[in-house]
Formats: sequence, C-alpha cells, structure tokens
Amino acid sequence: MAVVKSTYCCQNCGAQHSKWLGQCSSCKEWNTLVEEIIKKPGKSTFGLSHQQLKSNVQLISEIDYQNDPRLELKDNELNRVLGGGVVPGSLILIGGEPGIGKSTLLLQISLMLTNKVLYVSGEESQQQIRRRANRINSKSQNCFILNETNVETILNQINSLNPELLIIDSIQTLQTDIIDSSPGSVSQIKESASQFLKYSKKTNLPIFLVGHITKDGGIAGPKILEHMVDVVLHFEGDRNNIYRILRAKKNRFGSTAEIGIYEMLNSGLREVTNPSELLISNNKSPLSGNAIASTIEGIRPIMIEVQALVSSAVYGTPQRSTTGFNSKRLNMLLAVLEKRAGFKLGAKDVFLNITGGIKIEDPAMDLAVVAAILSSNFNLPLKKGICFASEIGLSGELRSVPKIDQRINEAEKLGFKFLIVSSNAKISISPKKLKVISFPRIEDVIKILFKEQG
Repeated sequence: MAVVKSTYCCQNCGAQHSKWLGQCSSCKEWNTLVEEIIKKPGKSTFGLSHQQLKSNVQLISEIDYQNDPRLELKDNELNRVLGGGVVPGSLILIGGEPGIGKSTLLLQISLMLTNKVLYVSGEESQQQIRRRANRINSKSQNCFILNETNVETILNQINSLNPELLIIDSIQTLQTDIIDSSPGSVSQIKESASQFLKYSKKTNLPIFLVGHITKDGGIAGPKILEHMVDVVLHFEGDRNNIYRILRAKKNRFGSTAEIGIYEMLNSGLREVTNPSELLISNNKSPLSGNAIASTIEGIRPIMIEVQALVSSAVYGTPQRSTTGFNSKRLNMLLAVLEKRAGFKLGAKDVFLNITGGIKIEDPAMDLAVVAAILSSNFNLPLKKGICFASEIGLSGELRSVPKIDQRINEAEKLGFKFLIVSSNAKISISPKKLKVISFPRIEDVIKILFKEQG
C-alpha cells in the first residue's frame, strides 16, 4: 500500500516544509508555500526488467563507449552547439520565450531524421502538430506523435515503440501518479524529470525536454532541474526580428561558447551558415554612428554592425540605452572616453544597438562601440571598409583579444580593407588584401579616425 504524505512546497525555490508558513525560510519569499500530497509506492521500475535496472561496477578503462556513437542530427547549427551531435543517454533541456520557435525546431529535427523518433506533446493535439509539419514541408516516415501528459503512460509507450530519440513538449505539462499535485508545480516537474533521467541513463535513450521560462528569463520550476540534465539550451531572439540564437548555458559533452543562428521563415527555421553577410547593412553611402566589429562566438568569427546615437539630453538627466550590449560595460567605456580622451559625454544621451537582435558579450566589441559613439557625436561617418577588434582597458590602453587570425581571415573574406587592433596583438598570418593597423592607446585611434577627417 502506498504511503501518503503531505508537505508544503515553495513554488519559488522548491524548499519543502512540514507546516504552512507565510514566508519561505530558504528564499524569503512570501505566500509561496502550497500543500502537496506525495504518494510513495514501494518501487517504480518504469516498465524495465530487473536485468535492465541492475547496475554493475566497472573499471573506467574497461568501459566501452565506441559502440554508442553520437546521434548526428540533420541540423548543423544544433550539432555545433551540442558539440558534434546528441550523446546517447543524454537529457537535453531547451528553454525560450513563448513563440520563439522551440517546438518548430524540435519538430523539424524529428521530421528530418531517418531514426525512429517519438514526439510527445502535452500542449498540442496530433492534428495541430500535423498542420505544423505540413507547413514545414517534410514527409517523414519515422516520426511518431503522442498526445499525453501522464509520465507512466508515456514510459509504457516508449517501451512498446523503442524509439531512438524522445522529445517531450513540455516538461511543465507532465504529471506523475506518485505526486498528487497540479502539473507545473515544483514537485511535479522535479519528479517527472527524475523519472525520465533514470530511464534515459538505463536505456541510453537521448531525450529533449522543452521548458517554459519565467518573466526573469530563467527556466520555470526548481533550479535543480538544470542541475539534473546534461545540456541546457536557451533559444533567444526578438519576436520582431527574424533571427534566432541558440546558446548552450550548460553542456557536459561540449563547449558552452558555441551559438547556432537561425532565420525564422513561414516554412520554419532556416540555418544561417554565414551570419556576417546578413548582420551587416549594405549602405551605398556611409552613415555616421555605424562601426563594424570582428567578433568570435565559440569557434565561429562573425562581423557585427554596431549602431550608436549621441544627442543632447532633453530632460536634463542623460539616458543610457543599449540593445544586445552590456549596459554596465557601455557606462565604463563612456567613463574611459571622458577620463582618458577628454570627451564630455556626461550631459548627452547615448543609445547603442547591435544589429540583428542578437546579444554579443565579446570584449573585442569595445573599440567598435567607442568608434560608433564618437562617429555619431562628431556626425562624421567612418571610412568605408574599416573594422575593429580590440578590448579597451580602464587606462585607455588597447588590449589584445584571442583568435586574432580568425578575425583577420573573416574580415578579409568579406572585403574589408582595414582592421584596427591592439599593438600587443599576436598576429601570425599576412593577409593579402587587408591592412592590419595596430595602436597602443585609444587616443591614437581617435586622432587617426576623426581629427584627420575633420
């Protein structure tokens, strides 16, 4: 007979309490405790045999992993972010804003694979998923659709079908019979994910979990959910922009520095193989406030256009607004310009935008940001064919950035004529059509860019 237990669970942090409290003692949030009934059965085998559940001690050098190669997806961008494909027995959590394209991406993967895939949806009916598949224009014979929210029923269907890839959309809609609470609660999410984790590790079945996010941008549910899974992916982008960015926040089997770039179309998501050409506007006449930066995301070099607007503060208090760039770093660069270069921008509004609706954290953006700000301040466009790749220190010195050779090759490939870097940059190649110009300090760059033009 199952043991019935009542507990009060915090919906913010997941902490459990024996009695109701107005304030959670762990996260100090008020009115977040909800009573949940927990039924603890004797054992849960997930429909597996005793032999499958048995674990043996093995010497690490004797463990054979060659027979379990990575599952190559028909999506180069996702393969790159995952580190070369899906590792057997891995649990992958993908989160993002509503309508960003999470379900579309995973359905595309399911339809393109030749392996047997089970797509479990707790949000859409089978007919709705079929309409989405028709829009993507794919005719798959290996994708199976299941509309179910009960964890035990899903596991039984998996045992009968034996798929090679499982997709759960989404983890917040599932519920297990072990816990008597509503779907989406902390206990339900934790227990449902735990059951899929155990099943995945015992059977080597890779599983994709779709997770909703909160208004703060984090995955809804307990933080332990991100600790349980092997990979955490975030699907980012502006709904008013066609580009989508797939980032790895956690990856046990690859780098977390890689990104995947997609373009949202009526027929689904299209991989962007050369984002540099799309993220740079082709204006025939140069405009003030525009500068091009050579950045690195993972192992991929990308040319990014930076747009700045400097104007007089209308309301007395100057505004600082950024899109796609760290606002604190912008304030630091403005302070360096005032202290080291003598530009009085404290009484002016400064607006900064990274084109394409993407977010860049590469320090090599610093020099391009400064050039764009001063170009707008002087109302003087930069010389055509010039780009930047350097970090700026608090003393106004130009600091070297890694992978400078890759940045040079990408700039030369796109037809740029000049690349401004730090004098400390370690360059090992000699470009033919690109001239690399190095400077030690920010004052020297400003003198060449603007004083000679003015």
